[in-house]
Amino acid sequence: MAENVIIIGSGPAGLTAAVYAARADLKPLMIEGMEAGGQLMLTTEVENYPGFPDGIMGPELMENFRKQAERFGTRIMSSNVTKVDFSQRPFKVWVGEDEYEGDSVIISTGASARWIGVPGEDKLRGYGVSSCATCDGFFFRDREIIVVGGGDSAMEEATFLTKFASKVTIVHRRDEFRASKIMARRALDNPKIEVLWNTVVEEIVGDKAVTGVKLRNVETDEASDLAVEGVFVAIGHIPNTNIFDGQLELDSEGYIVTTDHTRTSVEGVFAAGDVVDKVYRQAITAAGMGCESAIDAERWLEAQHDPE
Repeated sequence: MAENVIIIGSGPAGLTAAVYAARADLKPLMIEGMEAGGQLMLTTEVENYPGFPDGIMGPELMENFRKQAERFGTRIMSSNVTKVDFSQRPFKVWVGEDEYEGDSVIISTGASARWIGVPGEDKLRGYGVSSCATCDGFFFRDREIIVVGGGDSAMEEATFLTKFASKVTIVHRRDEFRASKIMARRALDNPKIEVLWNTVVEEIVGDKAVTGVKLRNVETDEASDLAVEGVFVAIGHIPNTNIFDGQLELDSEGYIVTTDHTRTSVEGVFAAGDVVDKVYRQAITAAGMGCESAIDAERWLEAQHDPE
């Protein structure tokens, strides 16, 4: 028999959807993915989630979400969905060879950090290479580091990292930032921040930890070496939507297109969180969308049973 609702992915969006769907007696099945809990599992202290005046660790916050979803009857599978078929109802969702059917689906698969893709990056990830300043900044007290990127997130990371690092160098491939004026000004005015314009990272150097980077000026083609102990990559995110390509309408960047809040291009399939949202990307906004998606799914299911 088909599930009332299958939630694909976890994080604040999926787990909030699960809480609401479970309280609506929809008995949701959540296939949370192997990277359960989403990007908050990579953060240390979360200080901007309402209700926690002293802050809370990201993994602890997600564990609380999870317990709450389970308390109301959500069944959680720690597996990755490998394939979906939204061409007819009930919808089909596969985990390996195992097939599940759902009358409705909520997608909350989130987004992953975009990496540069240069030699040394994979090997040294976690050993001086990071995509999360708030998670790892305190490891770089009194050290020289670089931030790669030119958008708001790069400015935010660089400014935040000046709390710890002795010097932060922003490496940007163009001659001006994409960031908003206020964020760019804040970074440029910070005495601890220097900018290398028209420059790209060609290689991250180090054996067991980052010791430096090889750089190239894209205008002069001049190569240079810079001794640093940390590389923070802040060049955006990639939505985790590969398995939905050809099943749902995606935008040019791969994010799921929604209308009327959380409805996707397929009736009965809803989406919430960073898989949709490229603007705010906060735990609180993801949770809000998760709530919307569960209410939307519940009302849609009711309408199917009661066409009048």
